[in-house]
Amino acid sequence: MKDLPPVARFGGRVMTGLLDVTSDPAALDSQGRWAVVAGFEGRLTCARFRDIRDIRPLPRRAAPATRWNGPGRAEWSTSLDRAAYTAGVRRIREHIAAGEVYQANLCRVLSAPVASGADIEALADLLASRHRAPYAGMIRLPEHGIEVASASPELFLRRTGRVIESGPIKGTGRTEADLLEKDHAENVMIVDLVRNDLGRVCATGSVTVPGLCAVEKHPGLVHLVSTVRGELRDGAGWADLLAASFPPGSVTGAPKASALRIIEALETAPRGPYCGGLGWVDADRGTGELAVGIRTFWIDRAHGRLLFGTGAGITWGSDPDREWEETELKASRLLALASHVEPARTPADPLSPGPHDGPRTPVSPTPGEPSRPPTPVSVAGLRRSAGSPDPPRRTRTPG
Repeated sequence: MKDLPPVARFGGRVMTGLLDVTSDPAALDSQGRWAVVAGFEGRLTCARFRDIRDIRPLPRRAAPATRWNGPGRAEWSTSLDRAAYTAGVRRIREHIAAGEVYQANLCRVLSAPVASGADIEALADLLASRHRAPYAGMIRLPEHGIEVASASPELFLRRTGRVIESGPIKGTGRTEADLLEKDHAENVMIVDLVRNDLGRVCATGSVTVPGLCAVEKHPGLVHLVSTVRGELRDGAGWADLLAASFPPGSVTGAPKASALRIIEALETAPRGPYCGGLGWVDADRGTGELAVGIRTFWIDRAHGRLLFGTGAGITWGSDPDREWEETELKASRLLALASHVEPARTPADPLSPGPHDGPRTPVSPTPGEPSRPPTPVSVAGLRRSAGSPDPPRRTRTPG
């Protein structure tokens, strides 16, 4: 789809008119407005755009639009099947028992064939209309091999001048009653890790925790979310901030270095933009917002695949089967949305909004649609991939 123009949509704004692309994080402190994709393995792409348009308030009606042409529900495969994933959980518990790590995030990558004409922006429209998320976004840079649509509920980094804020998520359940003591303990571990990361680049004594283990409701599940805040020390910028905090603590583990070594040994497919950072930066105003790249789809055109990641944080208190079920819970609703052909909109249909900050509860259905959510896709029976089409892992510090 190299004939489609570059575009990014984050924070209620659409960005067009691509000016330049760089992998240098220092550019984020130069000038202009940027869309950012930081892959978990370390590939950083910063795209500066000329034209920024606010997409709120939304128009009342939509013209016909390109539809999403998704894979069949039976076409998804997984990098780790249930047996391999639960074995990985048991192996992490052995590392914990040996004192090497307190927590590690174990992920798997799902993939399915994607039509040559599939447009990631159409998938982003679908996600935004049926699965609102506070940090949703999309970016399409065909010449640079980047096509990503995210329904992320998690804040990685927000910058307002010198003030930095992070909102790590740890603890997931269908309802608040499903959250266990293990989930709260895991959240506190990761908050401590994020405090340490920000402390490396913030002024001494400025890092605080304004909120700890708040329950947030999202479509189909609930999360425990905390807030960590600090003030950048003099002379520090985006390059320092990313070097200190990337990859996000909530999708790695504690201690981070040990968790990354375990992840490298157990996971069989690179995460790519999944578990990285996605968002926007306004260098002129010294502001920006990056989400953790969870609940995220991306397209690998070279291999004709649509990919999606899911995972869970593993602690000593983890039950292997329960952790597998958590990965199922996180994936099922979004796979259901992506695994069908979305009809083109007509002038009588309300506009499906682009990715933007939205409510943390499901939106009302389009008139004529059933009120129930899409039927979840059980990913338990997905076949294990024979191999990953993704490139080898890389160093994880962006830039």
